[in-house]
Amino acid sequence: MLKAHLHPTPDQTFEVIGDGEYDFSDILARSRRLQEAGDVRQACEFRYQAFRRLAELIPDDEEVNLEWNHRNSRAALELIYASAVDHFLIDDFEMSAALLEMLLDLDPEDHLEGSELLAFDYLAMDETELFDEVINDISDKSASRGLLLLWSALKRDGKLPEGELKHFRTHFASCFAEFTASDHPADEAFLRDIGSERPTPAAQARELWLRTENLWVRWPEFIEALRRQN
Repeated sequence: MLKAHLHPTPDQTFEVIGDGEYDFSDILARSRRLQEAGDVRQACEFRYQAFRRLAELIPDDEEVNLEWNHRNSRAALELIYASAVDHFLIDDFEMSAALLEMLLDLDPEDHLEGSELLAFDYLAMDETELFDEVINDISDKSASRGLLLLWSALKRDGKLPEGELKHFRTHFASCFAEFTASDHPADEAFLRDIGSERPTPAAQARELWLRTENLWVRWPEFIEALRRQN
């Protein structure tokens, strides 16, 4: 017997009501504790199974937007995003993209900025048309957008465009420095910085590197092309 249901709200959104295996707030907290304790595999499994249970609740023939301001519904969205990250980090870009597409269907306002990771997924999959659609949803104030545009150009044309490269070096100097550096330590100084109320641009650039490092291990030619411009 299903222990959960979608409850409609006056704002034409839905709240995920449930307990036990459908208490997504509790599952999210437990997965974080497992991760912090070093049991990454189990934490990932918790998140993925939570996503599967949530997917069973969503009808195929009806538009469903989950209520962001509802605790359990927000946790459900956060679990989808976290599982997408899990799959991204093991180079399962297709599953990561599928999760993020579902996330954006359920949360069109994109509170978790899933569009950014989805753009990386699409480029990794050489889905250029889908990439062209989603890149417009990423703020031009984001270093990730500049990075994505450069990588996209290299994949398509075999070279970095001068104008985009100049813009990236000028407006995202810390990111350019990080992505052309030889070392990217996640040391105590970085952890203090990124965990502070106002992390420096250098710490944010390193966090972006660490979040996408698996891509550059697989496609080192992009980093090599950036370094030739240093």
